Amino acid sequence: MTDDVMTTASSQSSPRRRRVSTKALPQHNRVHNRAVVLQALFHQGAMSRADLARESGLTRPTVSVLVAELEADGIVSEIGQREDARVGKPATLVEINSDSFHMIVLDLSSADRFVGAVVNLRGEVVDRAEIELDGAVREDAITRVIRLGERLSALTTRRILGIGVGSPGIVDDQGVVREALHLEWFDLPLKQRLKEHFRVPVRVANDANVAALGVHTFREIPGLSLMVVTIEHGVGVGLIIGGALVEGEQFSAGEIGHVTVGADGEGDLCTCGRRGCLETVIGARYLSDRIEGLDDDARDEVLREAGRALAVVSAPVISALNLNEVVLSGPRHLLDGPFSDAALETVRARTLSAVSNGLSMRTTSGDADLVLLGGASLVLQAELGVS
Repeated sequence: MTDDVMTTASSQSSPRRRRVSTKALPQHNRVHNRAVVLQALFHQGAMSRADLARESGLTRPTVSVLVAELEADGIVSEIGQREDARVGKPATLVEINSDSFHMIVLDLSSADRFVGAVVNLRGEVVDRAEIELDGAVREDAITRVIRLGERLSALTTRRILGIGVGSPGIVDDQGVVREALHLEWFDLPLKQRLKEHFRVPVRVANDANVAALGVHTFREIPGLSLMVVTIEHGVGVGLIIGGALVEGEQFSAGEIGHVTVGADGEGDLCTCGRRGCLETVIGARYLSDRIEGLDDDARDEVLREAGRALAVVSAPVISALNLNEVVLSGPRHLLDGPFSDAALETVRARTLSAVSNGLSMRTTSGDADLVLLGGASLVLQAELGVS
């Protein structure tokens, strides 16, 4: 195949598009250098121009030109001179102007409501809104997404950098929701619909993937690789490997919720039509129903069994990728204690010590903003090169 040929993904069974190779142009270098400067300021805070040159490997004149451009755009600003005991004239510090732009972020993962927020460039929530689904599907559900976006847009007077969306289901790299069962969305060009309505850049990705981006960008997790398991609204996995999101050839990486556990034909009926899916064992809705009314001992045993089921499915993934960081996201009363303890113990029992000795499994119980933060990360990466 020649370099100027692109394959397309037109259905769920089609592979992802092959990237077209292009010659690097001067403007590409400028965009890259600009992103390097913003990345340093985003993760390390206020720095002098000399600091930025050392950190980025760019020349001081190049950094000075880039900072001047970013100042003109309002993205960075000078905050005064450094107060230290160094010899010579104190350096002038610059930092990202967090409220120069705002972003609209939407979390569509819940079965009963869509939630959203206005966030600044630091991922800080400026305002919130939500809209009840009331059983809406297909076009009615899309109308609610647009209405929520309009409410949030009205809550800020700042320039909108873009809209970031975490959607349930399988979402391709063009922002098309190929399948979201409970919303009855199939091959929905959600990104295009929102872009045409709001006239700003839009990024759409699977909600579990977006949650992983939220952890990677805004939460202090060591290393460049991690797995985020979400159980709040269905079960999904987001994988970051070497700092990059893993989506899979058919954009279905992380769809472990519909891996069956136990004997064929046994277990609760899943929304996908099969029985015994992992989602029916560890999903928050199913798990909450199962422990309701139980005494403490019986409750803890159900949670331990759920944790073990997750470990059986995830241990091969953890071992194959040699992951050190696993983050569990969902209700605190389900994840903390017996569930997470049993999951970690079982993964360690099923993997080599070379893998499991370095494994950390933590919960983000009560952190309901991971998908929203991940939506912000989508926009920051696409528009400013910050990840």
